[in-house]
Parts: sequence; structure tokens; C-alpha cells
Amino acid sequence: MVDDLEEKSSEGFDLQHYLGVVRRRHLHFLIPMLIGWAVVWGASWVLPPRYQSSTLILVEQPTMPKDYVTPNVNDDLQERMQSITQQILGRTRLLHIIDQFDLYQSDHAQRSPDDKVELMRKDIDIALVRDGHNQITSFNVSYTSRDPHIAQQITSELTNLFINENLEVRQQQSEDTTKFLENQLETARQSLAEQEDRIRQFKGQHIGEMPGQLATNLQILSGLQSQLQTDEDVLNTARQQHVYLQTLADQYRSLSGSSKSSDGIPVGLPALDQELEKLKAQLADLSSHYTDRHPDVRKLKEQIAKTEKNRDQLLASLKAKDPESVADGAEVSSPVSQGGDPAQASMLLQIQSQLRSNQSEITNHERSIATLKAKVDEYQARLNQEPVREQQLADLTRGYDQSKANYDDLLKRKNESKMATSMELLQQGERFRVVDPPSFPQRPEFPNRLKFCGIGLGMGLALGLVVAGAFEMMDDRSHNAKELRKLLPADVIGEIPAIVNLSDARTARRKIWLGWATGAVVFVTILAGSLFSYMRG
Repeated sequence: MVDDLEEKSSEGFDLQHYLGVVRRRHLHFLIPMLIGWAVVWGASWVLPPRYQSSTLILVEQPTMPKDYVTPNVNDDLQERMQSITQQILGRTRLLHIIDQFDLYQSDHAQRSPDDKVELMRKDIDIALVRDGHNQITSFNVSYTSRDPHIAQQITSELTNLFINENLEVRQQQSEDTTKFLENQLETARQSLAEQEDRIRQFKGQHIGEMPGQLATNLQILSGLQSQLQTDEDVLNTARQQHVYLQTLADQYRSLSGSSKSSDGIPVGLPALDQELEKLKAQLADLSSHYTDRHPDVRKLKEQIAKTEKNRDQLLASLKAKDPESVADGAEVSSPVSQGGDPAQASMLLQIQSQLRSNQSEITNHERSIATLKAKVDEYQARLNQEPVREQQLADLTRGYDQSKANYDDLLKRKNESKMATSMELLQQGERFRVVDPPSFPQRPEFPNRLKFCGIGLGMGLALGLVVAGAFEMMDDRSHNAKELRKLLPADVIGEIPAIVNLSDARTARRKIWLGWATGAVVFVTILAGSLFSYMRG
């Protein structure tokens, strides 16, 4: 019963069996493991080393605040980096570097230029560095070569290309933007000048009809109407004076036969007195509205003075002819004898002269009134045309205002772009600055011999297990009692212990020492190789 339990417990994991396998197959495991490790580790020293030189380039923001000078180039750094990278990794640029440093020359086969360019692109690595806001703050440029000096030189050349290309791209974009705005500004200026010329011609063709002249036209029209009314009043007065003078002249002519009327009263004086009263009544009416310096008031006073002078002359003439009737206070007329009185003839001539002057004055006033009426009609026509001109001018100025606003906006943008271009030319905009200069690689980037050492150890272990397992599987011998029991058809009743002589014991001890020595050699060899790889790698 106990044996059955032991047998069942040993079916899961037979430690004695595996220990026996280790004792028998340790050399089959250690030697392949050492060989596998040695092959991989040796390959790391046979493969040609490749050195990588790298540099860190910082993306510096513009030194001038954006509130003062707004950049006029593309702010998307990632797009600009892609464009710069494509230009630098272009066939022409890389072929120039390859020819300059005599790269990728093969002794076995002649490589084409395209093959060299592809090889160099694979050796170049550009890695962007971002911050927490996913913004590019810097980037690494590295180059891998078999010669560390070449790797450093190529990395330095690529760094200079990135810095110079960024400056050239920003300056070229800034200058192109400024030039574009200047061309647009010139086009807008020509359009604005054409619209200004059309507005100027329109105003020249319709002088006095513009909306801005409405108040002036109204003021002039009011003045013209007032002057027209004054001239009409003066004309009416002149016409009344003409009637009076004509009547007076007719009276003097009618005095040729008799100087008195039927009731003995001189005919001329009552008419003069009546005219004087009428003129004084008009003067009183005008004085209530105007001052003494008004032209109508002054003219009316002159007419009153002339009428009084004529009356005095008539009285003097009558007094000389008939002193008694004048002394009695009777009114006399200007006698005209049949033979003719020189004084009366002189008076008649004066009246006729005044009639001619009055007629000339009436004619002048009529002409002046006609001229004033024409001007009034003209200004009224201007006022009637003012709404039409206002609409036409609004149509013209609407496009002009839009063009003026566009011109002012382009002028402002052009000035800002010009300042931004000056900033870029002074290298005060966004630029690349080398933080870490291209490094000189002290150790090869490939192969990593310490890593190869670990890979070789893993491959050696796998190879040792495969070889030891293969030998164990091909061995058809039985090495313990359990295996023998499985082969026998009946149960074993008794066992004969192994008889070991002195020679077998020495052989067994030699195998044990050989196994431990081999294990020590393998361990020391792998450890020494790892230390050597670490020190040299």
C-alpha cells in the first residue's frame, strides 16, 4: 500500500528522475550552451560597429512680443518641420553631402546614387520632442555611421541645414507675404484712384447740385428772393414816380393859355402837394420796416426832396409873375404865357430830364428783376435735382467707402507684415538653437555587445536543452529500478544491490569532477565575456 502511494505521488514530478538526467547529460547541456553563447557573442565582435551622433535643437519663440509685432509666417511648426525635413532629405541635398564626405563607397559593388540616398535616409533619424500641451519644443537629429568622426560631421552638417533652412523658409515666407500685400495694396490704390476720379468728375459736372451745398443754395435762394422783392418794390416806386413826372409834365404843357383853374386856384401846386403827401406816406410806411440807410428809404427821401424843390421853384416863378396873388396866400400854378416863360420852360426841361432818367431806371430794374428771376429759377432747379444727385452720389461713394476701407486695411496689414519681415531678417523671430552640439560617439550604437551577450546566453540555454533532451530521448537504457519494474511482466520480490568496485568509483568521481569543472569553465567564460563586453561596449 505504501509503495502504491509513493508511486502515485511520484507520477506528478519525479525529482530523482530529473536529477539523474542532469547527472548523465550535464556535459551535453553545458557544451552546446557554451558553443551557442560563444557564436552569438563572437558575432557581436565580428559585425561592423555603427556609431550614432545626435544633437538636440531647441525651438525658440520670437524675442519680440506678438502684441507689438505679429509674425506673418505659418505658425504650424509641425507642417513647417515636415516641409523642411522633406527639403533636407531631398535627393539633391543628400547627394551633395554624400559626394562631399565620400559616403557609401563599396569595394564589392558600385552603388547607384539612388541607392546611396536611400541608405543615408535610413541612417538619419529625426525625433520631435513635445510638451504637455502637445506642442513641439525641440527635436533630435541623429546620424549613424561606421566612423564616429563621420557620424559627428554629418550630424553637424544636418544641424546647420535645419537651422539655415528654417531661417530661409521663414524669411522667404515673410517676404512673399509682404510682397503679396504690396501688390494687393497697389491694386486697391488704383481702384480707389479710379473711384475718386469718377466722384470728382461727377461733382464737376453737377456743381451746385450736391447734397452738401443744400444749405448754401437755400441761403442764396433766400437772398435772391429778398433782392427780387426789393427790386420789384423799387420798380413799382419808379413807375409811380414816372406817372407823377409824366402828369407834372402834362400840367406844365397845359398851362400855356391859363395859369389858374376855374375857381382861381393855380393848377400845378395842388398836384405837387398831393404827390408830396403820397410820398411822405410811403416814407412813413417804409421807415416802420427799414432803417434810414435802407436803399428804398434813401431813394424815397431823394424823390421827396426833388418834389419839394420843384414846388419851391414853381412858387418862386409864380411870385415873380403875380406877387399879389401869392401874397394873398392863393395857390398858383406855373403860368405859361402864350409867348412862353423861360422859367417855366426850364422847369419843363428838368421834368423831361427826370422822366428820361426815371425811364432808364425802370429799364435797369426790369433787367435786374429778369436776371434775378432766372437765377431764382436756376437755384430752384438745383434744389429739385438735389435728391437725384444725392442718390447718384451715394451709389458712387458706397463703392468708394468699401474700397477705402479695404485700402486702409491692406495698408495696415502691409505695414505690420513689413515690420514682421524686418524682424525675421534680424533673426528675432522663431528660430532653432542648438542646445547640445553633435556628440562624438565613444561607443558603437550597434552592435550592443552586452545585449548580444544576453541573447547568446539565452540561445545557448535553448541549444543545451535541445541537445541534452535529444540525447536523453535517443538513450534506450534503463537507469533506475522503477523503469525496470515497468519492463518486467511480474512484480519484483527482491532486489540485488549494485556492486561497485574501486575502478567504477574512480570513474564516477572523475565524471563528477569533470562536470563541475566544465560548469565552472562555462560560467567563468560567460561571466568574463559579459564583463569584457560591458567594459568595451
